[in-house]
Amino acid sequence: MAANSTGILTVRKDVKFNGLKIFSATMVADREQLGEKVTKWMAEHPSCKPVEFVVTQSSDEAFHCLAITLFYFDDTRK
Repeated sequence: MAANSTGILTVRKDVKFNGLKIFSATMVADREQLGEKVTKWMAEHPSCKPVEFVVTQSSDEAFHCLAITLFYFDDTRK
C-alpha cells in the first residue's frame, strides 16, 4: 500500500510560470540535503524567480521518496 501527501507554497499568485525544476531523493542522506540542493540551484539561476513550490512525499513498504517541484518564471526566456 502506498501513501502520498503534498504541501504547496505559492510565492506569487500574480505571476505565471514558464519553467519547472524537480528535485527528488529516496536515500536518507539525500533527503536531508534536498533543501540545500534547491537553495544552491536557485543561487546558480538568479533569473529564475520562484512562483510556487510543491513538496510531495510518497512511500511504500520499503522506500520513501521526497520531491520538491519548483515552478519558476525565467525572465530571460522570450
